[in-house]
Amino acid sequence: MSTLTTVLIVVAVVVVLLTIAGALHTRRRSGQTGGRRALRRRFGPEYDRVLARHDGDAKAADRELHDRVRRHGDLTPRPLAPGVREQYDAEWAAVQERFVDSPRRAVADADQLLGRLAGDRGFPAAGRYEEQLAALSVHHPRHIEGYREVHRAARADSEPGTEGLREAMVDARDLFDDLVADRAVDHGRHRHGHGHGQGNGHRRGHMLRPRGSGV
Repeated sequence: MSTLTTVLIVVAVVVVLLTIAGALHTRRRSGQTGGRRALRRRFGPEYDRVLARHDGDAKAADRELHDRVRRHGDLTPRPLAPGVREQYDAEWAAVQERFVDSPRRAVADADQLLGRLAGDRGFPAAGRYEEQLAALSVHHPRHIEGYREVHRAARADSEPGTEGLREAMVDARDLFDDLVADRAVDHGRHRHGHGHGQGNGHRRGHMLRPRGSGV
């Protein structure tokens, strides 16, 4: 075999290997992109929050969220016992009434109430807040920020502004509605209020109006 023939064979083999490597790399990148899109659809704003916490490192954010799904994706929330749903409704209404005179206390009570309710639904207990939050983010990703806000406000060293506390309570109500109504999760799509949550729209706004607002 001549030297020229050998060189041509080697070049051909290298070209084939490079082509295969390029195809594998493209397939791997495509798979990563598709998986990232699926995570974005599933987690919504929670994906962006995790991405920001990792300073824009998409691979790190993907790993964290994939790990959450692996650990909590198979969790089947327990239904509330008869009468318990009404009890929770009454407790939340009392918390909202309390907000008028004592916003900070009401937010702390809302934080505890959400933690207890999530535990009753089969999520990790309130004493394991970070783990509970991770599990809730898998099943209620679009409403988890409200719980995070009231938890942060309840434990803040300084006194948060009343308007900030009110917004935290309103956002937390979305998660409360999901949990107390046994509402099925619809990953990847925004859900409009219906059922239990929709029926409470007026009460929800009224309870958190400042005294003397006249509206």
